[in-house]
Formats: sequence, C-alpha cells, structure tokens
Amino acid sequence: MDELSSAPDTKHLALARAGVDRAAYRRLDEPWLAAAWSHPTTRVLPIAGGEAFVVDTATGSELVLLPSFEAPETGHRYFLGTDEDGTHYFALDCESLPGRLDGDARPAGLREVGGTLSVRDAGLLVHAVALEHWHRLHSFCSRCGHPTEKAGAGHLRRCTSCAAEHYPRTDPAVIMLITDGEDRCLLGRQALWPEGRWSTLAGFVEPGESIEQTVVREVWEEAGVRVGEVEYVASQPWPFPSSLMLGFLGRALPDGTGITVDGEEISEARWFSREEMRAGMAAGEILPPSGISIARYLVELWYGEPLPAATRW
Repeated sequence: MDELSSAPDTKHLALARAGVDRAAYRRLDEPWLAAAWSHPTTRVLPIAGGEAFVVDTATGSELVLLPSFEAPETGHRYFLGTDEDGTHYFALDCESLPGRLDGDARPAGLREVGGTLSVRDAGLLVHAVALEHWHRLHSFCSRCGHPTEKAGAGHLRRCTSCAAEHYPRTDPAVIMLITDGEDRCLLGRQALWPEGRWSTLAGFVEPGESIEQTVVREVWEEAGVRVGEVEYVASQPWPFPSSLMLGFLGRALPDGTGITVDGEEISEARWFSREEMRAGMAAGEILPPSGISIARYLVELWYGEPLPAATRW
C-alpha cells in the first residue's frame, strides 16, 4: 500500500474538527463556571433530541448561540470550552428547543448540517450531542442501581448512594477500505439503505481485541474476505450515539478475495474498480457514502479525487 501510505489531509473530516479549547481543568471549578456562565460574551447552545437551531447562509449553516441571559432557565448546563478570544461556550440540555424570536432559525442535527458548519460550530455540536445522549441514558448507577447526578460541568455523573463516578462512554469502532491486488476497493450494502448506496465495511471493537484484529475479523465475518496488511489512517467522532470511528486501509490476501456476505449486517458486497465507480456514479446507479462520514474520506483517498456530491443518508 505504498501509494496510500503518505499522511492524509484530514481537515475536511466534517465531524473531526474543533475550534474550541475544551479546558477540562475548569470542569470541577464551580465558582469559575458560575462566573463564566454569567459573563456577557458567553454563548449558549440549546440542544434537544440531538438537534439545535441553525440558520442557513450562502456558504453553509451556522449554529444559533444565545447569550446566557437569553437562554432558558431550565435544563442542564454542559461546559463545552473556551475559544482563543476568551469566549466561553455551554450547551443547555432542554426537553425541547426554545421558541425563537425570528423565523430564520430551524432545528437540525449533525447528519443534516454537520458538513456545512464552521470548524467551531461542528466541534461544539458534536460535543453537545454526545453529552446529551449519554446523560439521558445514564440516570442510574451501574454499580448499585441508585440515581446518579450530573457533575464535572456535564462530563461526569456521580452516584447519590455509593459515590461511584461514571464518565461519558465512547465505543471504538473500525471502518475500513479494503483493496485487492488489482487495486479495486471492497464496498458493501445494508438491506435498509437506499437503492444504489454503497459504503465501506465497519464494526465494533470487541473486549480484548486490538483495532487491527477487529479490521481483519469484521471483513472476514461480513464479506468472507481475508485481510493481511492493515494501515491506520484517521479517526472521527460519530455520536450516533457514542462511537469513535477509527479509519483504516487494508489489503486483501491474494487467495482471500472471494466474497461471501453474512446476510445480516451486509446484504451485498462487491469489488469496484475506479472506472466502475466513475461510470456508476455518472449514471446515478452508485450512491457514495455521506459527505460527513469518514467512509467517504477513505473512498476518496483510494479514488484519488473528490467524489460527486453525495445524497444525504
């Protein structure tokens, strides 16, 4: 895989961008957090059900960020960080998004606008969505079963009985583009996807398993292809609901390229040459992965140039 071994430019990975210092050392400093919330330049991102208000512009989308004195009085506050200008950012976990004073804003989630947000806004929304989901599912202690309460500016829950501390969960998952000796790439389909949608294979890391072992195992289980060489490329937060996608390139073994799909996670898989991809996309018969997914980045890395604009999942 020498032709793919140079360090890739990952700045275009939509959900792997961040323009705010998370300032984790401030999370237990309650006086500082109270002062930061009250500061006139502080901005608050209300979030509910994975969605926030955005405003569409000529160049993309922008988050609607409120001064703290305009934010709803109910909801849980999560400290998201501070930018280089000293502006502090909080998320406010609400049961529903508050009413707006104008008609320009609309609710939207990461799948829809993640690729059109600025670096700062993409990082803020990914952070907020991941925290909101974790808090909603971890109200009780996994050790003793008693209720937990929010702490650490939203980055910790503490049991009200045994004082056990619980931290946001991130599930490591691998996502990989596999090539064969003819430099074709292996893509698969799930039965529930739109007709013509193809993407890279992926799977979760199991206990006691390295991420390289996961790549080999998942490709074998899902497509019946044997993988030899594996090369890490880049990672991307994927808060749907709580994954970190670890991107790889891999090379199929010469005698292991025959395809046998599992019929459960993958309904169909096949090898694609660049010419087949180009012709299929031009004819509208092949829909590449979503623009916010690292899967698309891996395919473009192999393809050698940006793919046509992808239809949203």
